[in-house]
Amino acid sequence: MNKDSKIYIAGHLGLIGSAFVRMFSQLGYDNLLLKTHQELDLTDMHSVINFFATEKPEFVVLAAGKVGGIMDNKKFPADLIHANIAIQTNVMFASHHSNVSKLLFFGSSCMYPRECQTSMAEEMLFTGLPEPTSMAYAVSKMAGLQLCLAYNQQYGYQKFIPVIPNSVFGPHDNFHPESAHVLSALIRRFDRAKAMNTDNVSLWGSGTPYREFIYADDIARAGLILMRSDLQSLQLPINIGSGVQISIKQLAENIARIVGYSGNIFWDISKPDGAPKKLLDSSRMQQFGWRPQVSFEEGLRSTYAWYLKNTPSIAY
Repeated sequence: MNKDSKIYIAGHLGLIGSAFVRMFSQLGYDNLLLKTHQELDLTDMHSVINFFATEKPEFVVLAAGKVGGIMDNKKFPADLIHANIAIQTNVMFASHHSNVSKLLFFGSSCMYPRECQTSMAEEMLFTGLPEPTSMAYAVSKMAGLQLCLAYNQQYGYQKFIPVIPNSVFGPHDNFHPESAHVLSALIRRFDRAKAMNTDNVSLWGSGTPYREFIYADDIARAGLILMRSDLQSLQLPINIGSGVQISIKQLAENIARIVGYSGNIFWDISKPDGAPKKLLDSSRMQQFGWRPQVSFEEGLRSTYAWYLKNTPSIAY
């Protein structure tokens, strides 16, 4: 990968994609292909094939997809499966036939079995059922992972690189009240509670599950290492996590502190918790010398600062 390599970032306006744009721009990679959904519908196979045939990208970051929190997973499972499988199938098909040098695909930690007593190593995939509340999304991502491995196996190359980040957060996260993941949803809840001078905030679940969070810019740095490295002998996929887990209760308290909300927090145990624990074993990635550079506190403050700056442009 050279500074003038043509790099297509699918989903460049989203959480992970925008982190790649920031990183590549800072490092002097100035030949980036960026298309909005309105300019290129990745669920339309003919449009994707024509785009790749015309633009001929050398590297692809496949960070586009349809995502949501627990509520979206329960209400729109068919939409999640259909959109993600269509995007993954189309982009990988076009990438293969356009002979891209490497494609980086982002799976999800929700692909792992719900019940994991230890940190989740890559070998544990497909050994048990994922969390039921995110089953549709998990299955779509498992299909994308397997599609990467299938292309590599059938065509004798190691071009399609599936990675599995844990709960990613940062600028350009989704803060929608119905589709946001837990960290961004809590930022919005506490910021609005503070603005409205609300005495109490009720949150879903018990607060006891543990999650591992990683800042989007650290994901981008890991991705750059993989796209620059010789991966012919590397076993795939590759986990990318911070190695630090925190309970949802601790997360809520930290966000309330950073936002400046001093009211009461109550937990609605009639609502689902999701998986009890999600901690990745990231030793494969660490073999490349990669370690997270952004602390959880620093990442939270940066994310909240972005939210405050961009709240007027968020349409909800």
